[in-house]
Amino acid sequence: MKKVAVFLGAAALAAGGCGGGDDDNKSADQTGAGPTRVEVIRSIGKPGAFDPSRIYKAEAAGVVTVTSIFGDAKGVGTGFVVSRNGEVATNAHVVTDGPGAGRRADEVYVQFADGNQVPAKIVGTDPNADVALLRVQPKGLSLRVLPLGSSTDLKVGAPVAAIGSPFDEPQSLSVGVISALNRSIESLTGFSIAGAIQTDAAINHGNSGGPLVNARGQVVGINSQIRSTGGGGEGVGFAVPVDTVKRSLTQLREHGKVAYAYLGISSVPVYPQLGQRFSLGTTKGAWIQEVVNGGPAERAGLHGGDGQTTRFQAQRFATGGDVIVAVAGHEIRAPDDVAAALGPLHPGQKIRVEYVRAGARRNVELALGSRPAGGSTPRP
Repeated sequence: MKKVAVFLGAAALAAGGCGGGDDDNKSADQTGAGPTRVEVIRSIGKPGAFDPSRIYKAEAAGVVTVTSIFGDAKGVGTGFVVSRNGEVATNAHVVTDGPGAGRRADEVYVQFADGNQVPAKIVGTDPNADVALLRVQPKGLSLRVLPLGSSTDLKVGAPVAAIGSPFDEPQSLSVGVISALNRSIESLTGFSIAGAIQTDAAINHGNSGGPLVNARGQVVGINSQIRSTGGGGEGVGFAVPVDTVKRSLTQLREHGKVAYAYLGISSVPVYPQLGQRFSLGTTKGAWIQEVVNGGPAERAGLHGGDGQTTRFQAQRFATGGDVIVAVAGHEIRAPDDVAAALGPLHPGQKIRVEYVRAGARRNVELALGSRPAGGSTPRP
């Protein structure tokens, strides 16, 4: 049966789930594999071991249930407090309905662990990263701010905990490990979210927007999707990495929206056999299949496929395109690396792109564009 990625919050409950890819996500970084989920659970209670009870006691008070009203429909997700002035982070799909920026919920309510339930304002949403920032009036509330960690030094096998409201059951804890890193998951716009964290901690409908925390109780990601054959949690959950979340929250605070740099290409990963078969002159990189008309890449003279396609190893490839091997000084091994390199950059910023054409390395300077508000084809 085909496996699909399913968004887990309000919009998913109202619409029956959003389709995702059924790709194998082969770009995961498996370096440093550690203990399994079973080993982590068996070690609980031993000196120096992962202590989910301590994490729950320290952090659960900062995790909230988010209820979104869309006309006569209601959806439930999760969020967590990120500042003492009443800011709450969650997934964009928890408080919007439909693709892209979507329709915002008519009403949003936030329920705290102590039973307080208050209305919330949507400060802004970032559908490209599936992040939303809410704000409640903090007066009279006891706010526990969850510390934000980093997603740059994570290891496969590291223990993690998820706290949320699966199936509208608030303050639920599940534990597991990081199963893989650098996954690519689909955003609400069709563009991919690079660097996603895969975990086997139990994640189900209603967990969306909740924190994935490490052994120190720091948030390392926002739980967002599951990959499932039947729509239930099957040990394959995905979280938006916290470094991406932090970037979104900063811009949402300042502008109510998030701008993304844009190159305007679609590409496929190069691997040794592919590079040899098509004489690409490199064994790694992002092989451009198409450039967007009028986009930054086309204006800079980068080439996509020439209109001819050739089948190789059960896939068809557009031939004749350039292979990008570096963006703004960052090595490119696969298309996800292009998205990661563009992540901290800004529209209008000038960068240098290194590429291979007909076996020869070249480089060009170009000005980045602004990612379109919505799009069905993932293109960095």
